[in-house]
Amino acid sequence: MAGAKISTCLPPNANPTQAAIAYGCRALPKLNEELQSDDLLTRQKALTALCDLMHDPEHVYTAISIGCLESLKALLKDTNDLVRIKTTEVLCVMATHNVGREGFLEHSVIRALSFLLNDPQSACRENLYTAFKHLAQVPAGALGIVNSGLIPSLVWKLQREEEEIQVLLLDTLAACLMEDATEALASRAVPFLKEKLLSTNSDIRSKAARTLTAVSVPLEGKIQVWQHDVIPILVHLLKDREEEVQANAAGVLMNAAVTTGGKYAALDAEATGPLLQLLTSSLSKARLNAIKALTMLAEAPEGRKLLQSHVATFRLLEELQPAVQRAAQIAIKVIEWKP
Repeated sequence: MAGAKISTCLPPNANPTQAAIAYGCRALPKLNEELQSDDLLTRQKALTALCDLMHDPEHVYTAISIGCLESLKALLKDTNDLVRIKTTEVLCVMATHNVGREGFLEHSVIRALSFLLNDPQSACRENLYTAFKHLAQVPAGALGIVNSGLIPSLVWKLQREEEEIQVLLLDTLAACLMEDATEALASRAVPFLKEKLLSTNSDIRSKAARTLTAVSVPLEGKIQVWQHDVIPILVHLLKDREEEVQANAAGVLMNAAVTTGGKYAALDAEATGPLLQLLTSSLSKARLNAIKALTMLAEAPEGRKLLQSHVATFRLLEELQPAVQRAAQIAIKVIEWKP
């Protein structure tokens, strides 16, 4: 005769490291209470559960409205490594949503995260920089990071972090410096980024060049790029095996060559040849940056003389995308200009 038997196995799909989620609208308030628990295991399980829920922007909105961000800010100071790692992971997921980014700015989460820049756990720092990267994707978020006074610290950390984290830092800096590069220029960002252009990692080379493009928008940045002898390295990168690196290097030259010093530094480094080769690149960005850089060089008599025999090449570009077409037409006018 059959008898009742209680299994010793866990229920299917049960996660012993995750807190049980309450039903319906009670789920997030209960987790918020558990985040404030004195019991370490309870806090850890609540964070694991919350991390899964934060992939839904509606849950992010609800979590912010009931005060979860304040609970998470408190947990950033927890002495337990796993709690800090999971807390930064939750915030990282929240930062992928626009409502989460707005919550960061309204609840001063940037400042709370900044205290973990020197955290001994690399996973914690990686989550932190990923959250900053997501936040910087919107102008208000990038400006929030700049206004928090973190740019000098991020530039300094660029020299000391692991390569995976350097990539995240460069993404963040590139977006932030488009808003304001003043603090970065005062923190020797150009010499630091110059070193990254020589990295064996193509991602780092590409993103360092993109960050230099942002740094070289203001006049002081343009001046520093040629004063620190970055231009010969950029000309070398125009022949890099990665097209993205080539495109970004051309973007920096486009900005730096606006000044007279930048023009002649590029001409001395024989930039015209590699830039002309980029006109046939498969990347539209590379072609556009190359055309604009060559236009800047053509403003110098020596550059104009070098490019006069290549006007036909620019005329072929008039049949491409509107932005490339307009840039090519301007380049032809500058090259053919006669005093």
